[in-house]
Amino acid sequence: MTIQVIVLNGGSSSGKSEITRCLQAVLPHPWLALGVDTLVEAMPASLRTSGEGIEFAADGGVAVGPEFRTLEAAWMAGVAAMARAGARIIIDDVFLGGAASQRRWRMSLGGVDVLWVGVRCARAVAANRELARGDRIRGMAESQAEMVHQGVTYDLEVDTTRTPSSECARTIAARLRALP
Repeated sequence: MTIQVIVLNGGSSSGKSEITRCLQAVLPHPWLALGVDTLVEAMPASLRTSGEGIEFAADGGVAVGPEFRTLEAAWMAGVAAMARAGARIIIDDVFLGGAASQRRWRMSLGGVDVLWVGVRCARAVAANRELARGDRIRGMAESQAEMVHQGVTYDLEVDTTRTPSSECARTIAARLRALP
């Protein structure tokens, strides 16, 4: 088994992006980092504030519409095509739909070897990180902390509540090395 894709799923401010940077530093081959934030930033501004695209509520809630789902499906297919073409990819995602989100990725990544990693963080810690960042809507981290893991199956879970991102990345890298 040659893992081509590592999917990191966790709530906002759980530490996924930092783990991704650490993984890129410790893994022996080049890995591309792609995240749902990349998709959202690539969308026209009009889709980042509408019911057709993605809406961020004042309380931190996130709602996605049909245009978002259409573009997300195309993006997922493109990421999967890159993996099939030989790129190693770390996906930083927030499974707002829990198991349904994982199913969409599984369909897109069919035939690609994937390591599914849950990135957990205590609600209060994630909320404090969110405040310190200053670039997130307050309440997003707390509302997503558990919801994104509902019904999701992982090969490995890490918890950044008290474990540094670098150690979490080393744990993930060790799992990759241990695979046949």
